[in-house]
Amino acid sequence: MYLNRESNYEKHPRTRIHGFKEEVFSGYEDIIEELKKRCAKRPFVLTVDCYPGVDDGELLGALKALEADRVILTEELFKGEQTIRQQLKYQLTDDRVFGKLYAGEIRDFMDEEKLGKAEEEVKDASGLTLIYGFGAALVSPGDLLVYADLARWEIQLRYRRGMGNYRADNGDEDILVAVVRLKKYKRGFFVEWRIADKHKAEQFESIGYLLDTNRSGRPKMISGRAFRAALGETAVRPFRTVPYFDPGVWGGQWMKEVCGLDAQAPNFAWSFDGVPEENSLLFDFDGTVVEIPAMDLVLYQPRNLLGEAVFARFGAEFPIRFDFLDTMGGQNLSLQVHPLTEYIKKQFGMQYTQDESYYILDAGDDAVVYLGLKDGIDREEMIADLKRAQEGGHPFDADRYINRFPAKKHDHFLIPAGTCHCSGKNAMVLEISATPYIFTFKLWDWGRVGLDGKPRPIHIEHGEKVIQWDRTTEWVKQNLVNAFYTVSEADGAVEEHTGLHELEFIETRRYWFDRPIDLNTEGTVHMLNLVEGAAAVVESPEGAFEPYEVHYAETFIVPAAVGAYRVRPKNADERIGLIKAYVR
Repeated sequence: MYLNRESNYEKHPRTRIHGFKEEVFSGYEDIIEELKKRCAKRPFVLTVDCYPGVDDGELLGALKALEADRVILTEELFKGEQTIRQQLKYQLTDDRVFGKLYAGEIRDFMDEEKLGKAEEEVKDASGLTLIYGFGAALVSPGDLLVYADLARWEIQLRYRRGMGNYRADNGDEDILVAVVRLKKYKRGFFVEWRIADKHKAEQFESIGYLLDTNRSGRPKMISGRAFRAALGETAVRPFRTVPYFDPGVWGGQWMKEVCGLDAQAPNFAWSFDGVPEENSLLFDFDGTVVEIPAMDLVLYQPRNLLGEAVFARFGAEFPIRFDFLDTMGGQNLSLQVHPLTEYIKKQFGMQYTQDESYYILDAGDDAVVYLGLKDGIDREEMIADLKRAQEGGHPFDADRYINRFPAKKHDHFLIPAGTCHCSGKNAMVLEISATPYIFTFKLWDWGRVGLDGKPRPIHIEHGEKVIQWDRTTEWVKQNLVNAFYTVSEADGAVEEHTGLHELEFIETRRYWFDRPIDLNTEGTVHMLNLVEGAAAVVESPEGAFEPYEVHYAETFIVPAAVGAYRVRPKNADERIGLIKAYVR
């Protein structure tokens, strides 16, 4: 229906790492045997630090086999639940979705007196002492530090299954499954993951072993040496993150076929394919596959990955995001607007905002994109109509206020922050944007409820403060719809500028070619997607990395440190299309 051949989309892309076969362990039996060897001398302090969300019951149960003489649990060193809730009241707010980014650290939530006593207890310890839990290295890095890691997507799935936040009795708290947003997720995004990443980044060079705890009952462990080497190798060659897919009330059918997903599922709405904050990396150590958060790469290798200029501007954060929004056979997205930089900084503590664009990978004959305001509208009347609709009155008449542009395959709609927008039904969108993806102000959701049966959150009170009322029909046509021009053309290879708008910090270029083309990162990270053609091969002109194959609709990253690289169609005489995004 959408593809005239078999899907070759790789859902589990792996990065092959050679040379560490003896430093990789699978299953608790092998892991415990290795740790016993390392802990044989006495006295010995084994520290097992954990990312919040690790299954403590499972892991601690396995570690009992070490027969430690003394066990110090960090959960006993934290302040009480109510004290922490009060401490976080400013960050978490009363909103179901939004909070304020927390800039502190784990110690802010620990009882300093208890922490001090634990530190003294370790100094006087004999035999085998096990320090276990979130922030364990703050008590002591010990004689051996093991870090138990976990990807954010797996954490979100555990939230849905009833897991609560760390030191919080909130397992049954409000879950907005349809939009992957929940109060538990909010606490993770705004607080827990921030302090956990900061702490983890400080431990990278000290980690003796890295534990992959993403699959219940099926742990993997690699040496710290193998872990650091894998990150170092990945930061200097092309790679893909592991995509994930999720249903939604407006979801479509395109990804099922093109990405080879469960044909029996009702729909798939989102895919994050190229979001290091959320996605994982799979490292294949001679047949043993270890999963780690892709954010580890950003934290450990920011200069090689991002480049000096991007790192200086954004720090250890990946500023570009590619994701899919599938409404093919589905429904309109919610009408929405993103905050201006000043607003997101003052209200939520974020340093940059979600400028974005819709690149149309595929479209039905009736596909449209809602973008910008119509000429001559009354802003007060529009806001009043939005509020009445949300309160159960007459449905909001989007066509009265919002421009609606026909959308066809390979169109590109630019959406600087402050612009009202949404994709209509029967469109397959590759969304290219900056990464503060949680900050979407929904204005109207067409009267729907989410997959959980609850009304989806609407934020008109935020939205009305950031809508740019001068972005009306003619301005939008001239600036935001297919703002293409040819950059270069030679021997049948064409490079085009497709966006983004001058108000946005991301630049996009599209390439059409049936022969090899040479590109260069010029010191900044590139994120790309094969938007036309079955497959392409990414190569190093100097042989600096192994040839890397990518397939239709796959997103891949070329780190800044790569420099010169070449892309060619895998199949002779096939003309392919490639879109590239980078920070200006």
